[in-house]
Amino acid sequence: MTRRTIAKEIKAEGVALHAGRLVHMTLAPAPSGTGIVFRRSDLNGAEIAARYDKVSETKLGTVISDATGASVGVVEHLMSAVAGAEIDDLLATVDGPEPPIFAGDALSYLSLIERAGIVETDGQKNAVRVLKPVEVASGEAAAALTPAPSLSFDFEISFSSPAIGDQEFSWEFSREGFARDIAPARTFGFVRELEMLNKMNLALGASLDNTLAIEGDKVLNSKLMRFPDEFVRHKILDALGDLALAGAPVIARFEGRRSGHALNNALLRALFADAGNFELVPVA
Repeated sequence: MTRRTIAKEIKAEGVALHAGRLVHMTLAPAPSGTGIVFRRSDLNGAEIAARYDKVSETKLGTVISDATGASVGVVEHLMSAVAGAEIDDLLATVDGPEPPIFAGDALSYLSLIERAGIVETDGQKNAVRVLKPVEVASGEAAAALTPAPSLSFDFEISFSSPAIGDQEFSWEFSREGFARDIAPARTFGFVRELEMLNKMNLALGASLDNTLAIEGDKVLNSKLMRFPDEFVRHKILDALGDLALAGAPVIARFEGRRSGHALNNALLRALFADAGNFELVPVA
C-alpha cells in the first residue's frame, strides 16, 4: 500500500475571502498516516484535523475547529484540490482565519500542489466504500450517497436568476478530469447580498477577480467564466472538498440537489452514524 504527500514545502499568500486580509500559507509534506491537518501559526500553532466531525460552521463555507475554539474557514477549495490530486497526508499552515481565496477556484491550489510535486510513501491507504443508500434533506435541497464502483457526482441546481437558471452536471472522478472539468470552476455570489455580508464582516475579500458576481440576470464579470455551466461545476468542486473531510477517499455516487456545505456535512455525519452504512477497504 502507498500513500501520497507533496515532495517539498511550498509557500503562497493571498487575500482571505471573508476576513479580507492578507494570509500567508505553507503547504508541507506530512508523515504517512497523518491525514490532512491545518495549523494556525498565529494561534500558537493550533492544529485541526480536516475531518467532518471537526466542522463547526457551514453557512458561507466549511469551517473546522478544535476544542479550544481555534478554527480555519473556507477549507473546501483546498480540500477539493487535495482530493483531486489524491493527496493523503499534508500539513497546511496559515497565519489567519482562512486560506487565501486566490482565484476562487481549486485550480490555484492544485497548481501549488503540482509545483511542489507528489511522492508516494509506505503506509496503509483505505477508502470508505458506501454499502447502502444514505440521504439527508432540508426543504427542496437534498444530498445522497449510494453504492457505486467508483466516485461519481450527479448535481443539479436551480436559481431564479437567468444568469444561472437550472443547471445539471454528471461527472466521474479522475485526477485528469478534476484538473480539466472541475478545478477551474470559480465561486459565485449575488451583488445584492454583498453589502449585508460586509456589515457582518463577511466576504470582505470578495472581488470581481475571484468571484463570479451576479446582478439581476447578468454575470458582471462574465469574461472570467471558464464554462457555460460553471455554477453547478463549482458546486461539485465544493462537494468533493466537503467529502474529503471523511478522512479517506469515498467510493460512492454522490447525488446533490441544491445541496450546500451544511447538507454535505450532514450527509457524512449520517454515513458514519451507522457502521452498517460503509466499510473500509484497502486501496492498492
